[in-house]
Amino acid sequence: MTTQQLYVQILKKKSFLCIGLDVDLNKIPTHLLNTEDPIFEFNKAIIDATHDLAVAYKPNTAFYEAYGIKGWRSLEKTINYLNQKHPEIFTIADAKRGDIGNTSAMYAKAFLEDLAFDSVTVAPYMGKDSVEPFLAVKDKFTILLALTSNEGAFDFQTQKTGHGELYKTVLTTSKTWENSDNLMYVIGATKAEYFTEVRKIVPNSFLLVPGVGAQGGSLHEVCRYGMNDTVGLLINSSRGIIYASKGEDFAEKAREEAKKMQQEMETILLDAQLAKALNII
Repeated sequence: MTTQQLYVQILKKKSFLCIGLDVDLNKIPTHLLNTEDPIFEFNKAIIDATHDLAVAYKPNTAFYEAYGIKGWRSLEKTINYLNQKHPEIFTIADAKRGDIGNTSAMYAKAFLEDLAFDSVTVAPYMGKDSVEPFLAVKDKFTILLALTSNEGAFDFQTQKTGHGELYKTVLTTSKTWENSDNLMYVIGATKAEYFTEVRKIVPNSFLLVPGVGAQGGSLHEVCRYGMNDTVGLLINSSRGIIYASKGEDFAEKAREEAKKMQQEMETILLDAQLAKALNII
């Protein structure tokens, strides 16, 4: 998967939707609990119902690791299913790893090579040598946490240093790392007013954007300030889609919610194309 291929999928599907597969056994329909692998059966049904509306899926690995070996097998079956049935889909291991070099190299191997995700989320706090092992994996992407959607983001990320706000230092410094063309960034939708500043530093990078919907972020505001010539956005929605129903119609209801977002995105894309054609932007 390349960014150009991802852009082609965005145009084809008229969508830049990423669906988060954050599976909690306490929230999925109870009839699935009688199956051999409830997590995988839930994921498979969601994928089958929404794959034509989404360009990316993002399992948060904590929701799998919490169930030990069984959960890890469910994660493996999920990524294998995506890679085999829908190779055009961009896959994200939301693992938020980041450690000293040799440890990061093992994390990179686990998620980008063994499990064959297209990308993995990484925490940048330990700096260059904790991130470059991920960037070294050919034809894969590292999605760096830059400005997150949670309330605690203000504890550190927006604090001013000698070089401006810390998140800006993260963005600027990361561009100097080896293979930095393989970087994407997490920018929370609840910080929509910051997208203009983010785009001044990383105008061409894809941004993974959580926080639309359940956390109060505005899709239109994010697109207004964050979209670039190749869209450059992956808007993540998890709970609002996958838990739209706890009944046997859960996949159908998930599709309905995903369709609503896709239709909003289609309108935004058409408006952006018209504005570009008329030289308004």
